[in-house]
Amino acid sequence: MAICSPALVVSSPNILARRTPRHPFPSIPCLPSLPPPPPPPPSRTAARPSSRVLSASSAPALVKPGRDEPARPPPPDAGGGGGRKHHSKSYLARQAAVLEIRQSPDLDSALERFGGLLKVQDLNAILRYFGKLNRMQDISKLFQYMQKHKKISAASYSSYIKFTGTSHNPLNALEIYNSIPDASMRINVFISNAVLSCLVRNGKFGIGMKCFQQMKQDGLKPDIITYSTLLAGCMKVNDGYTKALGLIQELEYSGLEMDSVIYGTLIAVCASNNHCEDAERFFKQMVNEGHTPNEFHYSSLLNAYSADGNYKKAEALVQDMKSAGLIINKVILTTLLKVYVRGGLFDKSRELLAELELLGHAKDEMSYCLLMDGLAKAGRTDETKSVFDEMMGKSVKSDGYAHCIMISAFCRCGLLQEAKLLAKDFEAKFDRYDLVILNTMLCAYCRTGEMESVMQTMKKMDELAISPDYKTFHILVKYFFKEKLYLLAYRTMEDMHKKGHRPEEGLCSSLIFQLGKMNAYSEAFSVYNMLRYSKRNMCKALHEKILHILISGRLYKEAYVVVKDNVGYISKQAVKKFATAFMKSGNVNLINDVLKVIHASGNKIDQKLFNMAVSRFIVLPEKKELLLQLLQWMSEEGVNFRNWLLCLSHMIQAFCQLVYDAVKKCTCLCSARGLM
Repeated sequence: MAICSPALVVSSPNILARRTPRHPFPSIPCLPSLPPPPPPPPSRTAARPSSRVLSASSAPALVKPGRDEPARPPPPDAGGGGGRKHHSKSYLARQAAVLEIRQSPDLDSALERFGGLLKVQDLNAILRYFGKLNRMQDISKLFQYMQKHKKISAASYSSYIKFTGTSHNPLNALEIYNSIPDASMRINVFISNAVLSCLVRNGKFGIGMKCFQQMKQDGLKPDIITYSTLLAGCMKVNDGYTKALGLIQELEYSGLEMDSVIYGTLIAVCASNNHCEDAERFFKQMVNEGHTPNEFHYSSLLNAYSADGNYKKAEALVQDMKSAGLIINKVILTTLLKVYVRGGLFDKSRELLAELELLGHAKDEMSYCLLMDGLAKAGRTDETKSVFDEMMGKSVKSDGYAHCIMISAFCRCGLLQEAKLLAKDFEAKFDRYDLVILNTMLCAYCRTGEMESVMQTMKKMDELAISPDYKTFHILVKYFFKEKLYLLAYRTMEDMHKKGHRPEEGLCSSLIFQLGKMNAYSEAFSVYNMLRYSKRNMCKALHEKILHILISGRLYKEAYVVVKDNVGYISKQAVKKFATAFMKSGNVNLINDVLKVIHASGNKIDQKLFNMAVSRFIVLPEKKELLLQLLQWMSEEGVNFRNWLLCLSHMIQAFCQLVYDAVKKCTCLCSARGLM
């Protein structure tokens, strides 16, 4: 179970990097499930030591775009000569107007009174001021005013898009970007970087990559910030490592050079995708090129070692840090704890946890959660409970993730009542929910059959606008299936498919069978199609299974599709059963197609099947062309149907005799009634 870490304050006094004034500090997110957050990456503005707050539970913090505006000259009173310089009346009036607008409780009226005095740079300054205070409503009003009065610049768009991203509204940012009327402004690198950062920061990496490709087609010349932003987005997507390598190749082809920030991000991507050897290779390559590794690089490589619990390399790396004079801070120790846990070294893990406590680095639940999660997955539930009780006894600050781990551990070992009680305890103590927590509670309630609690949890998820993931849907489908609510399980699986999640074959197969038993034939076929188009390898027997269900439901057209696409996996008996049913009641326009498929599969078209097909055509004179096409096809295929033609002749004669008798009888009746 992925556990989001609480925020950590990380000091980074030893950051060394190239000075590139236009490239501000890019913060990089922490990595896989239960990660300790890494220290900040090397700053491109390397000025003075700084403290940064990194949150593992937040979206990836990406590279920020460059300054919104060119550097301004120093204030007039900062110049040499010691004398005080007097400002013009217009300048003083603008400054007074800026102050009035900033402090006004009614922004609209303030803009109406003072906006005419202000220049674009003044409005940009107000926009940034509102952004620092997170006054999103005022930011939106001011930006609309700037658009309306055409007092807008590239810096305006860059700032507004950046602030929109921090408010978790990436699609609005993209809409603003697409609405920029000036095509040359749309390929401004600062605006483009702001848009891409907004999309990637909010989990829209796929959209960001498509947008990036379009930007390049329109003429964008990406800079190092552009690639750093997109690389950071590769950490939490499928096949992120391959995508990262593609970006690095493109970066080098563009004539840009990899710096320590790019290397740090790339090592972090390797760690998040379990490419430990590649992380080592890039680390060595970075050092060989003359870049000095800092805490972020070491922490990312340590994180890579945690994938397979390689504690020997991890300990050697920590020793290298000490030799380099770097501080072994909370982040490094917590990452080392993760390595020990992943390697199954629980005694060493406890010793390191005790050291973290002595150093004052275990005031929150993250370190305890790392150990608890490892013990729970190793099946050591009693020891997990012991660490949980110890943590509760010490009143360690918790966001509820320790409860989640403990609930999952109870569910895993069958202690369902304990899991339910702990879930209730969580609801009583905490008022903070995310997807991980809700999925854990949902699992506990579903396993214990608490329908009312399940519905309340789903309602809470809707109220908080938290989108369900694959695990959510899987838990619910299994629960509804267990409760024999098969149609509800089907609807949940349908929602799951629409969200792009691939259902599990075993669950699909069982649901298909139960839907068929309750005569929900169309729903069973729908589940079959979900599985068929999910790009999973299907069990071959499932094709014949759904065929029998469709024949029972008289869904002959759908059955024909199954036979046509999978006839090689269906037994001859099942094919014959289908063919007989179709000749009797299927769509007459598809009879010839069905016969061709059966013949191509090596199954024999016997005289009975032929007679049934011909009988369908004879009673429908308007289908005589289909009969002729059938006979022509049989002739071309070299089918010996001399006896069949004789039979056909007898059938036509018999049919004509029936028609003659019917007409004669009708004539006699009409004569008797004097109608002729």
